[in-house]
Amino acid sequence: MTGAPEDDDLFDHAPAAYVVLDRADGHIVRANQAFSSLVRRPLDEVLTCTLPRLLSVAGRIYFDTHLMPMLYLNGRVDEVALDVVTAEGERVPVLVNANRDATGVRVVMFGASERRRYETDLLRSTRAAEAARQAAVELARTLQQTLIPPVPPRIPRLEISAAYRPAGAGDEVGGDFYDVFNVAPSVWTVVLGDVLGKGVRAAAVTSFIRHTVRDLAMQLADPAELLHALDRALRAHDTDKFCTVVLLRLTESSDGWVVEGASGGHPLPLLVTADGRVSEVGTPGSLIGILDHPHYTTFTHRLGADELVTLYTDGVTEARRGRELFGDRALRELLRTASAQPASVSQAVADAVVDYQGGVPSDDIAVLTLRPAPC
Repeated sequence: MTGAPEDDDLFDHAPAAYVVLDRADGHIVRANQAFSSLVRRPLDEVLTCTLPRLLSVAGRIYFDTHLMPMLYLNGRVDEVALDVVTAEGERVPVLVNANRDATGVRVVMFGASERRRYETDLLRSTRAAEAARQAAVELARTLQQTLIPPVPPRIPRLEISAAYRPAGAGDEVGGDFYDVFNVAPSVWTVVLGDVLGKGVRAAAVTSFIRHTVRDLAMQLADPAELLHALDRALRAHDTDKFCTVVLLRLTESSDGWVVEGASGGHPLPLLVTADGRVSEVGTPGSLIGILDHPHYTTFTHRLGADELVTLYTDGVTEARRGRELFGDRALRELLRTASAQPASVSQAVADAVVDYQGGVPSDDIAVLTLRPAPC
């Protein structure tokens, strides 16, 4: 099977391995020098072989069960990955292009060692990246478990309910958090906030903020002063994160609970009165950890026996369904109608927001509700 001299020269000195097979049994009837070099066998030995004999075991099986049937069905195959075996037994990865006609089967092979190495390295890197991502998720989840109490503590003569729902499928930790803790006899601090971002870094900053608030609350009784101190601590911390926080200090007296509070860039608490009115309580304040001269203002409110206070993150009101927000109006209506069952208010709000988004919230949701316990 020869052609013009220039054709023979092109065949013999082609930069790719080139063989011609007998159409009947895959016997090599012609091969060029590049193929001889690839399998590290002299040409006269190559011409005594069938191509499958020079392939790995898996390659032989694939050649017989897939490659040849595809050639007879389609007339050609492109970029089939096989391994040829050298005289020394070394496997060399190749990419195979082939076609057939009435005279035989023509096969061109390109060495694919670098490509195989690249694919192996890419697979290894992908697996390493996935393992690192899983480790980061687990670390963030572990941190999150310290930031979100499973249930608020039991406080005599005060009812508290809380709910938390992470964004998406729940496999990425966000920056929402809440905490409720005792600072003195009959004095409790309630804090709810939202740190910018998600993942390990946000969770680490959230942990820093939570523990800093606990420390400051033992030293500073005034909520506005505490937020000023928290702002200074966060700006001195080595992070580019900032947060919003709303903080309440609840003190029990002989005639009920007195609430003192302040907001740092966070939605103000909502107060639900006995007649169903819902209103904000307090004064807006600056974000925590971002301004040189922030401002925070303490408010005071004596909590009525039938009044209820709800704290929430912006994952509630900014929840979207298409272009529509859940919004402040829907939240207020929900609180107005749910106020008769304070123990379930927080969960009812979280469930309503998740349902509004078709079961997959786009942002974290944290809600905390409190009211005096019936005597």
